[in-house]
Amino acid sequence: MTAAGKIGGAVAAGHPETVAAARVVLEDGGNAFDAAMAAMAAACVTEPVLSSLGGGGFMLARPVDGAPVLYDFFVQTPLTRPDADNCDFFPILCDFGTAQQEFHIGMASMATPGAVRGLFEIARDLGRMPLARVVEPALHLARDGFEMNRLQAYIFNVVGGIYMSTEASRAIFGSKKEPDRLIGGGERMQNPDFADALETLSIEGEDLFYRGEMAAQVDLDCRTGGGTLSRADFENYQLVKRKPLEKWYRGTRILTNPPPSNGGILIAFALSLMEEIAVRDLGFGSKDYLEILAEIMALTNEARIESRLHEVEPREVHDAIFSPDLLARYREGILGHPVARRGATHISVVDSEGNAAAMTLSNGEGCGYILPGTGIMLNNMLGEEDINPHGFHRWPTDRRMSSMMAPTVLEQKEGSVTALGSGGSNRIRTAILQVMINLFDFGMNVEDAVYAPRIHFEGGRLNVEKGFDEDIRRAFAAGFDDAKLWEELNLFFGGVHAVRLETPSGRLTGAGDPRRGGNAAVL
Repeated sequence: MTAAGKIGGAVAAGHPETVAAARVVLEDGGNAFDAAMAAMAAACVTEPVLSSLGGGGFMLARPVDGAPVLYDFFVQTPLTRPDADNCDFFPILCDFGTAQQEFHIGMASMATPGAVRGLFEIARDLGRMPLARVVEPALHLARDGFEMNRLQAYIFNVVGGIYMSTEASRAIFGSKKEPDRLIGGGERMQNPDFADALETLSIEGEDLFYRGEMAAQVDLDCRTGGGTLSRADFENYQLVKRKPLEKWYRGTRILTNPPPSNGGILIAFALSLMEEIAVRDLGFGSKDYLEILAEIMALTNEARIESRLHEVEPREVHDAIFSPDLLARYREGILGHPVARRGATHISVVDSEGNAAAMTLSNGEGCGYILPGTGIMLNNMLGEEDINPHGFHRWPTDRRMSSMMAPTVLEQKEGSVTALGSGGSNRIRTAILQVMINLFDFGMNVEDAVYAPRIHFEGGRLNVEKGFDEDIRRAFAAGFDDAKLWEELNLFFGGVHAVRLETPSGRLTGAGDPRRGGNAAVL
């Protein structure tokens, strides 16, 4: 869904009620950052598998009157590892229809959450409105309820084993019609405990979560229930403000997530490869363009494997594509940080003054544990096999986890500003890359850039969405040993939600990605 207008602000996110929460705050005089915080709180209600106050995320903030900054409020590994023989940690099989994947949940899968710290610190630094007012739309959603839409019901169905794994979780997310299943599409979802907890936090402050009763409760439950988190983990947690990674492409300044996360730097790497090619002359959707795009994805995959970065140069990639400083930053900044590649959702907001916020959130899939009395499910970020290559529970302690999430802001020469980002695990970087190429090289508007079909090439397998010329699509795929042709736009290819303020006209536009229930509003 898209919208266009000329005053106020624009927001795009993964659920209509998430967008509505941001819109209410913009209409009430809040800026882009107030609106982003309102959307974040609402997403924890409306998109509970993808976002939670028990998880974390990142926000790229571009204030019109200050320097851009990346707020890292992602999860942190605990100070100590669990006793592998005496911990609450077990596998759950999730069914995606075309494939099944095993995730590990339980109290020993929880990393220290940062979302609450992010909510408060961003509001203090950049917001105009009291936080208690900013979270009001989320409070109403949680207390009064909302209708579960088809996409969120599908996601629940995929991870059903997690959300049915504990009595506390079933009480919130179980169907009121049939107690042996999760809430379904068209049913009403409510979480009054979450509303009470969020309202109390907005009044008493984040110390309630990190130093008070909530931290104490998690500590107690972990000590008695086989978990790892302690009060010390909560008390020591800090939000980190980072200088955004900067990359220039076709005269546009790109600001994105820097190391220790690796999504932003991989997008910058891919654009460095792309900028030497006359992409516009190839034409969107041409076989030549698609082949070059797939090759760049292949090269970027090699860059993702840090130990193989040196293999890029023999493929006629010049040293100038990645400066020595940037390569060093990649090696030093990412090495040793466990990488989480989990489900996520994204929020983009820009206001008519030029403030821009791009925020990506994740709770992994959730661990099954509900912090008693709060309606908050904590994350399961420590349950991913990728961060445990030598076996579970051997991750580095007290370390900020890395991520593929890449909230991004674009500043064009004439002054226009665009905020965008995506969910989608490893597909985040290729989804954002393709939308940016659509904007810069093919001159598409925001709606067309987001809606255009995509490809993803990784691990030797090519995936191609429907929407390209069918003869070209099949001829292109025929050149790969392993190729899948998708017959629809699919959430596999990410969910890029984007908004733009054009100058000097002041025109605002936004597009929510239909692949992930995207919605947009302009006022």
